[in-house]
Amino acid sequence: MLRIAVVTRYFPSSAEPWQGRSAYQTLRVLARETDLRVFYPNATYPSLLKPRSRSYSKLDPSYSPPDVKASYFDYPALPLLSRPFNGWMAARTLLPHVRRFAPDLIFSCFLYPEGYAALKLGKALAVPVVAMSIGSDINRIGDPISYLHTRTVLREADYLVTVSGDLRLKAVAMGAPEEKTRAVVNGCDLSVFHVRDRLEARRKLGIDPASQVVLYIGRMDVKKGLRELVEAAAALRPKRANLHVYLIGEGPDRPIIQSDLQANDAAGYIHALPGCAFDEVAVWMAAADLVTLPSYMEGCPNVVLEALACGRPVVASNVGGIPEILSDECGRLVPPRDSGALAQALASVLDRNWDRTWDAQAISAHGSRSWEAVAAELLGIFESLVCARAKGSV
Repeated sequence: MLRIAVVTRYFPSSAEPWQGRSAYQTLRVLARETDLRVFYPNATYPSLLKPRSRSYSKLDPSYSPPDVKASYFDYPALPLLSRPFNGWMAARTLLPHVRRFAPDLIFSCFLYPEGYAALKLGKALAVPVVAMSIGSDINRIGDPISYLHTRTVLREADYLVTVSGDLRLKAVAMGAPEEKTRAVVNGCDLSVFHVRDRLEARRKLGIDPASQVVLYIGRMDVKKGLRELVEAAAALRPKRANLHVYLIGEGPDRPIIQSDLQANDAAGYIHALPGCAFDEVAVWMAAADLVTLPSYMEGCPNVVLEALACGRPVVASNVGGIPEILSDECGRLVPPRDSGALAQALASVLDRNWDRTWDAQAISAHGSRSWEAVAAELLGIFESLVCARAKGSV
């Protein structure tokens, strides 16, 4: 049985149990076919210098999500100052633990610092390394030194996987060997995300059956286009008294969004709600007339795949890998940062009579890709690399 060491912070932890859901879903399927263990490198900062954007606290080392063996290891860091060394520090911390596990292959789900750490570990242990780019690790590189380290991973990893064709092209442009890269599009849990009765879902959530419901579910981040969504909804509301927009999620920009709601006198029909449990996401999607993601940039967003699997049309920005999974048969693409175009697309989707022209089953068939399919593609890559290394051809 193949032994895989996964080096990633894009994975659930005691501090952020919702983090890295796509990686977790893939890994839990891979763990059925392999001896797989996650090694989570956690940057810990002095108490007075912790970044505010996310949790960097010490983690509960006994925490582990179901079906995947995971271990959590702290390494010291300083805001900005240690960023060029975080990959090296993570590798130094993890090396004795990964060495004891004796993997056949190392897999990383984020390029820097984890992918860089995986690269160092692979060289130390003489095993192949597969790196994965999820989007933000290429689209939002924070500084020049991190950019250089990211390019090192792209060039030196034995294989690179991206979650969209768009990301693959960007990675190749940054130096990844074209013949050693592949786009493996994300999937979703089809046992959870499938067509359900809309009225029954609204009954469970206490939503008026006559409402026109627009749903955003994800991180409260202005880069997700939420300010434009508020503007678009405010423009549509005068002629749509039954329009209701639900913004569900947590994130650093919630105060900004709340301020925009007050400025547009929109709190009565735009509802900014806390994040919900994973199994409630599909209920919200079933209750919606459409799901929207007007982001400025994306990789292959799971929320779009999940909404399509639920049979709901999607209005999303024409960025990243979204055009690869969304067409006019199941929604609308709009330019990012354009609230006017967003308003027109939302109106276009809402104005199509649901029962006659939006075919929920056809939309679901278009978007139904399972995590088993994703895991099977990855496992094929892993096995070919390990076999090639054993034959001395890698």
